[in-house]
Amino acid sequence: MTNTAVRVLIVDDEPPIRKLLRVGLSTQDYAVSEAMNARVAIDLVKTDKPDLIILDLGLPDMPGHDLLARWRGEGLDLPIVILSSRTDEAGIVKALELGADDYVTKPFGMNELVARIRVALRHRLQSQGEKPVFQTGELSVDLVKRIVKVAGKEVKLSPKEYDILRILVQHAGKVLTHRFLLEHVWDGLTDVQYLRVYVRQLRQKIEKTPDQPQYILTETGVGYRLQEGQ
Repeated sequence: MTNTAVRVLIVDDEPPIRKLLRVGLSTQDYAVSEAMNARVAIDLVKTDKPDLIILDLGLPDMPGHDLLARWRGEGLDLPIVILSSRTDEAGIVKALELGADDYVTKPFGMNELVARIRVALRHRLQSQGEKPVFQTGELSVDLVKRIVKVAGKEVKLSPKEYDILRILVQHAGKVLTHRFLLEHVWDGLTDVQYLRVYVRQLRQKIEKTPDQPQYILTETGVGYRLQEGQ
């Protein structure tokens, strides 16, 4: 491990989980610090200055949602990945809307978690200046010229279809909730059915098999995720 290793703060009250994460992330050359509750986590964010936080929602001294809201309210702009045994859609949506970058449920695979960490870190690095051309598989989106191509052939999209795709591209790899997309495309329209109709039309134009999409992935009951660019 070098002194430039990415610093990850694990906030979880279960010692076996912290040990599993510490060992797994250390083998990937991450520098790991640990907090067993919100109080310690708040202190470590100030002293250790982590690059990314893995946050459990079930903390003994403060609900994880409240800690997340506090950090975002204070302007903390670090990637925060939720790692929790909660699988209810309302809890997932709430965490994402409070500013979580991603959500992984327990039990989890270390490879999946590391992949999500890398996506969250890359997204934060790119957020200050998006790439002019996004590429994933055979799909390319030129955000400057507003040109969408699949396998080298231009695809004509309606303005709303393009707006949805553009936002997904800008947040590639991250789950975007239905509410987030509705607010950014329809200025707060609350009927999620509009979004589902346009996503279905968009998939018809860019996916080889729209019923088994490889680009615009559904996070059931939560929202959508665009497959990360390559």
